[in-house]
Amino acid sequence: MMQEDAMSLVEHLGELRKRIIWIIAVLVLGMIGGFFVAKPILIYLQEASPLVNATWHAFSPWDGLRVYMQLSFIIALVVTGPVTLYHLWSFVKPGLSKEEQKATIGYIPFSVLLFLVGLAFAYFVVFPMAFKFASGLTGSLMLTETYGITQYFSFMFNILLPISLLFELPVVVMFLTRIRLLNPIRLHKMRRYAYLALVILSTVVTPPDALSAIIVAIPLIILYEISVLLSKVIYRKQLAKDRVWADEYGDK
Repeated sequence: MMQEDAMSLVEHLGELRKRIIWIIAVLVLGMIGGFFVAKPILIYLQEASPLVNATWHAFSPWDGLRVYMQLSFIIALVVTGPVTLYHLWSFVKPGLSKEEQKATIGYIPFSVLLFLVGLAFAYFVVFPMAFKFASGLTGSLMLTETYGITQYFSFMFNILLPISLLFELPVVVMFLTRIRLLNPIRLHKMRRYAYLALVILSTVVTPPDALSAIIVAIPLIILYEISVLLSKVIYRKQLAKDRVWADEYGDK
């Protein structure tokens, strides 16, 4: 029996290793593909920049390559996200019922949609605010604004990526509820700590002013409450299913 359990554990670890290799391979291929499509995206971002008639500077021979690699990595993350979720779903699939398997596979398109919504919110709302705040602070110190392309895009990507990932909160909560690691009761108990964590995260990814932090914190708190509601729906279905099973097999 112990030998069978050990073999089972080894098989699970082997499967996990294969799935991680697949994810890494897709990430690498996504970065290679992203490198070739990065130029038109970078040109668009330069033209849509808050800077009007800006002169872009490279302070090192590697700056152009660094920007290409940064954007390629973000493109690769977008491409790899659904693949990662699929392999995660496939790994836990044997422990789920057929109904749960069908329900959880629907998280993949939902997660992609939330990531894109978070990306749009970060780019069109948060980034202009952050740039305006930083630029105004620079002007108040009577400094000459000379922008290096690496510094500009690093500033942008450091805002876009964390906020996009934070928008995945409902999917994470739904998935953890589905596999019974979370439930709405725990989420209610954690609410004050979750709010505090979201506010702290909002201040980290935005300029150091209260308005920007509030503008980011409010949608994140709304997402948390949506997550709680979705968790309730899943939890009620689980309880109803457990009652049916208990009524049918409990006395046997």
